[in-house]
Amino acid sequence: MLQVRPSEERGHNKISWLDSRFTFSFDQYYDPKHVHFRALRVLNEDVVAPGQGFGMHPHRDMEILTWILEGALEHRDSTGGSGIIRPGELQHMTAGTGVMHSEFNPSTKTPTHLLQIWLLPKQKGLKPSYEQLSFSDAELRGRFHHVAGPNAPITIHQDADLHIARLDQGANVTHTLERGNGWLQVARGTVRVNGKDLNAGDGAAISNEARVQVEAKGPSEVLLFDLA
Repeated sequence: MLQVRPSEERGHNKISWLDSRFTFSFDQYYDPKHVHFRALRVLNEDVVAPGQGFGMHPHRDMEILTWILEGALEHRDSTGGSGIIRPGELQHMTAGTGVMHSEFNPSTKTPTHLLQIWLLPKQKGLKPSYEQLSFSDAELRGRFHHVAGPNAPITIHQDADLHIARLDQGANVTHTLERGNGWLQVARGTVRVNGKDLNAGDGAAISNEARVQVEAKGPSEVLLFDLA
């Protein structure tokens, strides 16, 4: 079964420097029908104004991934982790027993467009850590590339995997869900997923399905979570 979460039905909050859309309940936005999907707890689409960002704030017992669509984001945290991530780079932080971090747009001219993702960890009390890794366009182009999971280039502490694909118009790719459940998020473009059309910002909960077939109706980028 595939249940679409349309972009326009997501939560929305806009302030002077931040425009956010929430797939799941987050901060002051609460929807009892959309609190999480399995281990996927947060999937926010943020646009951060130039020179602005999230000041130092705490997290604990969460696996946090950040995927940049446009611009750049500068990270600093209380473990000494730091770096600037750009399109094609995936950032991962294990909040574990507790960590303080900040995220800022280092540009004075260009907004930063990103996806912020939280997954519930398989166990609490993990040691905090930070990592970031770059994936080339060739790795992502025309197929689902395995980027994060228990046995992936980016290690996350949960029975879940993240695959990312960049698709040219007309491309058709199929992925077998190892766990039979997943979430597909359209970062940009328009695709047909198991016979249903999805546009940028749309997501889809996939339950009790063995395969996910994605056809690109135009240049597209999609994230696919394989979830227990």
